[in-house]
Amino acid sequence: MTEEEFTAWYGQSVRRLTGQLFVMTGDFHEAQDVVQEAFVRAWGARRKLDGELGPDAWIRTVAWRLAVSRWRRVLGGHRAWRRRSDPVAVEGPDPYLVDLGAALRRLPPRQRQCAALFYVCDVPVGAIAAETGLSEGTVKTHLSRARALLARHLDDPERSSREDRHV
Repeated sequence: MTEEEFTAWYGQSVRRLTGQLFVMTGDFHEAQDVVQEAFVRAWGARRKLDGELGPDAWIRTVAWRLAVSRWRRVLGGHRAWRRRSDPVAVEGPDPYLVDLGAALRRLPPRQRQCAALFYVCDVPVGAIAAETGLSEGTVKTHLSRARALLARHLDDPERSSREDRHV
């Protein structure tokens, strides 16, 4: 990939990939950070990006791995970061998206990753398996379980919240 091609690809895909990682991680600032870091790493590997999975999958995979590494290293710091807030006047999000985001954040990380790739990013099961290193059967299992949990959380958020506290 040439410098011009990389620049054009970055301009076309950075917002979309950040949105996808936001859905996968549940933290917009974290998604921005890991996507930017993945693009920095992609710059150094740009001649190899036209591989089997494609450059977007490469960025998603690297960004997801960066996010998981950060969670493992700085779990306590991550909680503090999420509590931090900058006063910014913006229009509130669509209530459905808030409910969906909250429901996705309740899923275990692998189920959330598979659900986000399949339902938000429109990545087929085979490509999810290749991107995550899971078998297709495992991806389907994660999707099935994610659907069941999402349905429960979205049907009655109050009930599922009470059930989560008692588990």
